[in-house]
Amino acid sequence: MAHATATATMRAMLFERPGSPLRAVERPIPRPAPGQVLVRVHACGVCRTDLHLIDGEVQIARPPRILGHQIVGTVQASEAPTLQVGARVGVPWLGWTDGECHFCTSGRENLCPNARFTGRDIDGGMAEYTVADARFCFPIPEGYPDEQAAPLLCAGLIGYRSLRMCGDARRIGLYGFGAAAHILAQVCRFQTRETYAFTRPGDTRGQAFAREMGAAWAGGSDQPPPVQLEAAIVFAADGSLVPVALRALEPGATVVCAEIHMSDIPAFAYDELWMERCVRSVANLTRRDGEEFLALAPQVPVHTTVASYPLERAGEALEDLRAGRFTGAAVIVP
Repeated sequence: MAHATATATMRAMLFERPGSPLRAVERPIPRPAPGQVLVRVHACGVCRTDLHLIDGEVQIARPPRILGHQIVGTVQASEAPTLQVGARVGVPWLGWTDGECHFCTSGRENLCPNARFTGRDIDGGMAEYTVADARFCFPIPEGYPDEQAAPLLCAGLIGYRSLRMCGDARRIGLYGFGAAAHILAQVCRFQTRETYAFTRPGDTRGQAFAREMGAAWAGGSDQPPPVQLEAAIVFAADGSLVPVALRALEPGATVVCAEIHMSDIPAFAYDELWMERCVRSVANLTRRDGEEFLALAPQVPVHTTVASYPLERAGEALEDLRAGRFTGAAVIVP
């Protein structure tokens, strides 16, 4: 194995416990084990899942941990025959599966009970270096700068998986217009589907951004859409939006909940679910999702709108995400 650098340490932002701010530290540069690669991080997207981890809503079994699971970088050292030094790769949320359980062997590795996730069970990309299982790294399409590519690896992938759950729906509501929705609206326009974007009430800037990204209509989540929807995807972590989305659906349509964590869904009348309407969740991703979406993105082509932050301001990026202070996605650049 060729060493990536003579420097023994790297900068990283460390998560230690729920409710505590990220802490800037110096840590030893990790070494890849067999089957792994050492990646020099060029960009790491910020995700609402990171907020759920910081807030203790999604558990980390053994902190401390380096967060971040939308990683773009170059391979600096390799213990895997499939990836060579110098390759540019993306590292997503799904970081390892056992490959043996009935979920893995039936094409549903996203549900593997022993799965390990980047930035939760495995140190992630809010650092100068990280290690990753080579089997779960994706080649990054040419033409995408590192910062533009980073949001594709979770915001893009979870949006794409959610869209698959919508079947052939042509009129799709997007509740919460952030990193994932701004990518998915472009994909839907490419596929000649109509999107209807719902933001926080009064967020005229977000609504204008949604229309720029291809939404046929944009309004507050307190407004009904101008047409009945054939599907809806809830990207916000607000469970109260689920019955709102249900009421906007035509018979036989589906509400897809895309968040890893959501506040409680309030009670709603059975009449709102009747007529074969459906509520379902989307969990994680599969490598098939990654391969399909990263092949599709350049065809659209998807353009990601990003706000960049240096590594030391990762905590600020997370709080800006919480407060909705930017449109599109936030990206950490070590």
